[in-house]
Amino acid sequence: MSLRAIVRTSLFAAGLCAAAPADQHKLLLDKYCVTCHNQKLNTGNLALDRADITRPGDDAGTWERVVRKLKNGQMPPAGLPRPTDAEARATANYLLTSLETAAAAHPNPGRTSAHRLNRAEYSNAIRDILALDIKPGSALPVDDSGYGFDNMADLLTMSPALLERYLSVAGKVARAAVGDPALKPTEETFVITKRGKAARNEKASDDLPFASRGGGIVNYYFPVDAEYGFKVTLTGGNAKPLLFKTAVKAGLHAVGATFLRDSTRAEMAAPGRRGIITPGGGPNIIDLRLDGTRLKRFETTDGGGLPEIDSIAIDGPYNVTGRGETASRARIFTCRPEPGKDETACARTILTQIAHRAFRRPVTDSDIRPLLGFFTTGRAEGDFDHGIEKALRAVLISPDFLFRVEQDPRGVTPGAAYKLSPLEIASRLSFFLWSSVPDDQLLKVAEDGSLALPAVLNRQVRRMLDDPRSDQLISNFGGQWLYLRNLETVKPDPDVFSDFDDPLRQSFRRETEMLLASVFREDLSLMTLLDSNYTFLNQRLAEHYGVPGIYGSQFRRVTVTDPNRRGLLGQGSILTVTSYPNRTSVVQRGKWILENFLGSPPPPPPPDVPELKPHAQDGRQRTLREAMEEHRANAICAGCHARMDPIGFALENYNGIGKWRDNEGGAKIDSSGQLPGGARFDGPAGLRQLLVTAYPEDFAGTFTEKLLTYALGRGLEPYDKPAVRSIVRQAGRDGYRISTFVNAIVQSTPFQMRRAPQK
Repeated sequence: MSLRAIVRTSLFAAGLCAAAPADQHKLLLDKYCVTCHNQKLNTGNLALDRADITRPGDDAGTWERVVRKLKNGQMPPAGLPRPTDAEARATANYLLTSLETAAAAHPNPGRTSAHRLNRAEYSNAIRDILALDIKPGSALPVDDSGYGFDNMADLLTMSPALLERYLSVAGKVARAAVGDPALKPTEETFVITKRGKAARNEKASDDLPFASRGGGIVNYYFPVDAEYGFKVTLTGGNAKPLLFKTAVKAGLHAVGATFLRDSTRAEMAAPGRRGIITPGGGPNIIDLRLDGTRLKRFETTDGGGLPEIDSIAIDGPYNVTGRGETASRARIFTCRPEPGKDETACARTILTQIAHRAFRRPVTDSDIRPLLGFFTTGRAEGDFDHGIEKALRAVLISPDFLFRVEQDPRGVTPGAAYKLSPLEIASRLSFFLWSSVPDDQLLKVAEDGSLALPAVLNRQVRRMLDDPRSDQLISNFGGQWLYLRNLETVKPDPDVFSDFDDPLRQSFRRETEMLLASVFREDLSLMTLLDSNYTFLNQRLAEHYGVPGIYGSQFRRVTVTDPNRRGLLGQGSILTVTSYPNRTSVVQRGKWILENFLGSPPPPPPPDVPELKPHAQDGRQRTLREAMEEHRANAICAGCHARMDPIGFALENYNGIGKWRDNEGGAKIDSSGQLPGGARFDGPAGLRQLLVTAYPEDFAGTFTEKLLTYALGRGLEPYDKPAVRSIVRQAGRDGYRISTFVNAIVQSTPFQMRRAPQK
């Protein structure tokens, strides 16, 4: 059986094929589409009068657009003659069959540019290579984003100014990893997040002592064994800064400061009752701890009001006693030269191990010789460790570390598709799932070639998803796909939303991240994100949602009994980032769902769109629905708003920070709606049910496009669409389990292959 016959057989089985000849479909397009979409009018920048429908694969960009419009029922526009649903479906299926067949016969995997590590990848790579978790990427400029993500290769370029920053950061990392007894004292101040009214009687973190309230905890890397100074600054009353100095061993430590409750000043939380702190004068006990060990305990006397902890400052080192024995030094110094013997052999061993991890490939003598030159220079200036530090700086500014480069094979035909090497696949895989470098196990199976075997690759994917480092996939991919990062910058109007505070902001993000982690970790269906019957709450968030019986700052899994709170659509994170500072936004919420769940974003609005009129002609305040109905009377605006507005109105019972309400402006909220195709729903529960039952493939397809974009580090092109559809079909046969999406992406043509450049 020929390749074309095999592909057509599989597509018939998937319900994609139509038996009608191309001429019949051309007649349909001529009748309903070409009258507007021709070279003379070029409506929507789409001309079909000269497009060859007998060979859709030759112009995938044009025909993929036609398929999308036909399948979504968006064309022809309302009011114009339309084909029957069966006719439109048959033409769409014919085009899909032709496009899939052409893609199978002539795969086009695209071509990703050399890929500089972004800030998150840089920090994670330093952590995994040197066992040094100090997040040095935060000292680099913010990365540009494209296609919704900040790991797009074409945007991760290098400038002279950025190279200077990398040089500076590499020096700091090398000194911290090796330890530098000559370090000069510096001071770093950590401002403690203010706790909001509803949370002031709770401890700020589960890492802080029991029976504490407020305060905060910070992670600080002490570079050497030495004395360090601590200053706790208080606000409120007549509180004065608390100062002391103590010896600390080198390494990463958690430093926390809290007020402690005691029986004379507080009642501990009981069922149905919060902890109560008695106001007024008297002693306030402040506890400062390092990794659970008490550094200092103070009693302060205020002037009538309880102070809060405003900041913790750490300065030093003073009176250095040694470099210390840290995890990073243990990772680096795997050997020690014997006194009086040649140190070069040990230095070579150390640098070979570091370079192997950093360059993500076997290293050669030509890689190590320059590094030994830096070691020799550093050794002349100081001791053996200082020489290693100098060489480590060179590793960290090497293009082999900072860039992910995929080499074209010698003699490859220009424009031809070729298979990536196992080492290149390993690098793609680790940065996809971990936002970091391959570990020793992944490098081993890549270097011996066994990673090229699908079974070995699948085992590695499962292992890597089970590893805690895959939390980076959740935070980096999920945080950008669902706009969770935007929570850090939203500023709801305090006059309108007086109960919004930073603890609520952080709780919003934590809830959504924990739901994502649960779906990924437990390998659940993607549809769980839309329709989960559980979520994760702490007391602050439960009170915001009106859920009783949840106490304390810790998050726990909670069964959702309110159908309006099931899944992502009922979570404060999504509802807040899709609102204006002072009110909800039907348009933003509708657009967000169209773009991120249904893969059908509306075009940008035309210029000079008028503001909504808040009052009717008689002076009565309009409801938002009334104002939007007048706005849609404009024919230019009606087409897009007919899709966005019903979705947005379904969520109108949630205010601008996700709190439920039944009325708006004194009028009962109408959250019913109807999509252009005729589907009706009522409120968030009805919209959620519609998405799960009528649009699962659209949601799965959009998720696949987003995840594949993130995995490849480039935007998707029309020639990637067949791969997307194949991934969705594979996942659909397995109940849309997350692992199936990931495995199908990793095994896909765009992930496994690369196109050689054209001449």
